[in-house]
Amino acid sequence: MPKLVTVLRPEKIDEQARYYVRSHILFPAGTIGLICMVGGVGSLGYQLLVNHTYSWVTFLASTVLLAVGASCGFAQARYHRYLFKTFPEVYAAKMRTAVAQRSRKAKAKTELDAPTIEHPGRGFVTAISVAGAALIFGASGAAFMYGDLNMFPAALMPWAGFYWAKLFCWRGVVD
Repeated sequence: MPKLVTVLRPEKIDEQARYYVRSHILFPAGTIGLICMVGGVGSLGYQLLVNHTYSWVTFLASTVLLAVGASCGFAQARYHRYLFKTFPEVYAAKMRTAVAQRSRKAKAKTELDAPTIEHPGRGFVTAISVAGAALIFGASGAAFMYGDLNMFPAALMPWAGFYWAKLFCWRGVVD
């Protein structure tokens, strides 16, 4: 019996890519960003009300940490938007792979392979991502070691900025 072959039309690829961005980038970024923001601001409130160690330097350090995280998140989101505009088939393939992994029937069959991403500067993406993570961890460590921030706001505020920047950078691109 002959098998039906499904042809992926460009509008279907764009739809799958949009769905992947919504479900695997935006939803986790919003959730994790909210958790980090509530935890960071709550621990700053604890530092203000219970420890009585909150000062202008604490406010400045937490704001700088938020800005450092937001700049790294904005840069990563801009790169992901570039991939979304230039290579939507990559996100569509990731969506099909995620759906296939959830389905028990597809696990036994062949795995879907994602198309490769080839653009100028592709070799620097990993190094830039590692440098951004080192910047976030280094800024958190420096703020904690300097003594103006407790451990929790120093750790949570940059990640709140990172995930909220990722979330807001996609505003208007994916409906």
